[in-house]
Amino acid sequence: MSYSISTTVRQPFDQALSAARDALSAQGFGVLTEIDMAATLRQKLDVEIPQQVILGACNPPLAHQALQAEESIGLLLPCNVVVRASAEGSTTVEALDPLMMLQVTGNEQLRPVAEDAARRLRAAIDAVEAA
Repeated sequence: MSYSISTTVRQPFDQALSAARDALSAQGFGVLTEIDMAATLRQKLDVEIPQQVILGACNPPLAHQALQAEESIGLLLPCNVVVRASAEGSTTVEALDPLMMLQVTGNEQLRPVAEDAARRLRAAIDAVEAA
């Protein structure tokens, strides 16, 4: 089983990042955190990597449902969506598949919320691909 939902698009990084934010919003996700990995590693380690941003996306109703089923699920929240420059002029957008929550916890009560979150993240990534 793959642990990610992903696509690679022929878009510049900044355009794909903006499209990802918009697509997540359209699916009911807000971005709670944003980590610029390239800037952080440059500052902390003086190394260069291609542009890469981790968006910590949260859909509050889904998060609440997950917490009702598994009190420690916060360890796996928010949904991380990574936007990273790949080949020249291409950008990869990927999310951790929420169905992995079932693999990690073994809690079948999470299945409906994980499936809903996965459907929404797939739709967001498909929207980035279509942009």
